[in-house]
Amino acid sequence: MSVPELPEPPERPDRAYGAPEGETEAERRRRRSRFLRELAEARALRDRVQPRRAKAARLRHAMRMRTFRW
Repeated sequence: MSVPELPEPPERPDRAYGAPEGETEAERRRRRSRFLRELAEARALRDRVQPRRAKAARLRHAMRMRTFRW
């Protein structure tokens, strides 16, 4: 049984994730920052809309942090 040939990996790994051609590191960081900001905003909105679920999530997170060993 022979091993199938794997395709060559892309020269730059960011190409595999849909980054535009010719994007600089600064542009990538800016795009990532915007994404993380929008994600935090969406979480805050969800917390306002579903306070009971948000409280349960906060309590679960606190419990995880309390039981985490450094």
